[in-house]
Amino acid sequence: MAIQMPDINLALMLPEIVISVVAMGLLLASAWWEGAEGARRIRRIAAGALMVAMVITLLGVGATQSSTFGGMFVNDRFAAFMKVMLYLSTLLPMVVSWVYLEKSKLGNGEYFVLTLFAMLGGMFMISSGSFLVLYLGIELLSLAIYVLAAYKRDDLASNEAGLKYFVLGSMASGILLYGISLIYGVTGSVDFATINAYLQQDHHSMLGITMGLILVVSGLSFKIAAAPFHMWAPDVYEGAPTSVTAFMAAMPKIAAFAALFRVLVEAFGPMHATWGPIMALLAVVSMGVGALAGLGQSNIKRLLAYSSIGHVGYALIGLAVGNQMGYEAVLVYLTIYIFMNVGAFGLILVLNKEGFGDQIEDYKGLSAKRPGLALLMAIFMFSMAGIPPLAGFMAKLQIFMAAIDAHMYTVAILGVLFSAVSAFYYLKVIKTMYFDEAERAFDMPMDFLSRAIVGVSGILVVLWGILPGSLMASVAETIKSLM
Repeated sequence: MAIQMPDINLALMLPEIVISVVAMGLLLASAWWEGAEGARRIRRIAAGALMVAMVITLLGVGATQSSTFGGMFVNDRFAAFMKVMLYLSTLLPMVVSWVYLEKSKLGNGEYFVLTLFAMLGGMFMISSGSFLVLYLGIELLSLAIYVLAAYKRDDLASNEAGLKYFVLGSMASGILLYGISLIYGVTGSVDFATINAYLQQDHHSMLGITMGLILVVSGLSFKIAAAPFHMWAPDVYEGAPTSVTAFMAAMPKIAAFAALFRVLVEAFGPMHATWGPIMALLAVVSMGVGALAGLGQSNIKRLLAYSSIGHVGYALIGLAVGNQMGYEAVLVYLTIYIFMNVGAFGLILVLNKEGFGDQIEDYKGLSAKRPGLALLMAIFMFSMAGIPPLAGFMAKLQIFMAAIDAHMYTVAILGVLFSAVSAFYYLKVIKTMYFDEAERAFDMPMDFLSRAIVGVSGILVVLWGILPGSLMASVAETIKSLM
C-alpha cells in the first residue's frame, strides 16, 4: 500500500525557519562570543531576526495557500496578525530591557537565545492546525520561559519563581495532554478541521469529548493566567528578573489566546453552547480575582500580575460571546494591552536599580523629579483602569458592548463593577507619584530606544482611544479570515 505524503510548502513556514536557524546559530555562537561585547552582538542579531521575520510575515498576507503539512500548520491572515503582535510583544520588551540587563549583569547571549526559542514556540501555537503542533509550541515556549524565570541564578526569589512555574506548568501540560487524549479517543483525530467535521454530525454521547475540551481549556487557561489557574503568576512575576516579567506578561498570553481561538473556534465551533458558559465563568472569576486581590499589593510587579489576571478576564468575555463582534473585541483588547504593558514595564525597568523600583512607595515624588516619566506612567495606569478617552477605555467598551449584544448582561455588569474596583490600585500608583514627597533622586538614565518605545506606546494608547478606526478595521479583516 502506497503511503500518501502530505503537501509541504516550506515557504509558509519561512518566518519560523528564520527564527529557528538564527536561534540555533546564536546558541552555538554564544560559546565563542563571550563578554559584554559578545552579548551586544547576539542581541543585535536576535532583534534583526525578529524584524526580518515580521517583514516576511507581512509580505505573506493574502497568499493563496494558507496551510501545509496536511493542514497541521496554518498561515492565514489571523496567524499573520497574531504573529505581528507576538513579534512586538517580544521585540519591544527586549529592547527596553537592554540597559537593565547590562547593569544587572544578566544580558549574556543565552538570554536572547532563550527569548527567541520562547517566541518560536508561540509562533507554532498561533499557526497550529492540530493538537500535535499546538503541544509542540506550548512546550517549546514553556521550557524557555521556565529557564528565563530562574535566570538570576544567585537570587533565591528568581530560583523559586522558576521552580514554581516549572512544577505548576508541568501539571498544566499533563492536564492538557489528558484532554487531548480523550478528544482523540472519541473523534479519532487530533486535527482541528477533522474534529470540527465530526462535531457537525449527530452523535448520541458527547461526554468524553466534553471532558476532553474542559481539560484542554484548563491547560490553556494556565498559560494565560486565568483564575483559578493563576496561582503561579504573582510569585513568578515578583521573583523573576524584571526584564523577564515584562516579556512574559504579554508574549505567552498572545500565543495562548491565539491557541484558544484555534481550538474553540476552528475545532469546537459547533460546541459553543458548551464552552461559551465556561469562558464566561473563567472571565468573571479572573476579573474578580484581579480586582480584589490586587487591592492590598505594595509590590508593583505583583500588582501588575493581578492586573494582568483581570485583563485576561475582560478578554475572555469576548471569547464567551462567540461571534464576530466578540472576537474582534478580544483582538483589539490584546493589541492595546501589549502597548500598555510595554510602556508600564519599560518605565519600571528604567527606574529599577539594585532592588529600588519594585515597591510602589519607591515612586514617591516621581512627578517632581521626572515629570515626563510620571506623565507616561499615569497614562498607562489610567488606560489600564479604563479611564476615557484612553485606549484602555475603548477596549473595555468594545468588550462590554459585545457582551450586551449577546444578552450577557450579568457578565457585563460584573465587568464594569470589577473595573471600577481595580481602578483603586492604579490610582494608588498615580497618587504616590504626584502627591507624596520624594525620598531620593531619580537619576537613572534612559537610552534613546527605550524613550522612543515608551513614548510611542504612550502616544498609541492616547491615539487609539480617540481614533480607533484603523485598528478596528484591521482586526475586522483578521477575524473574517477565521470565521
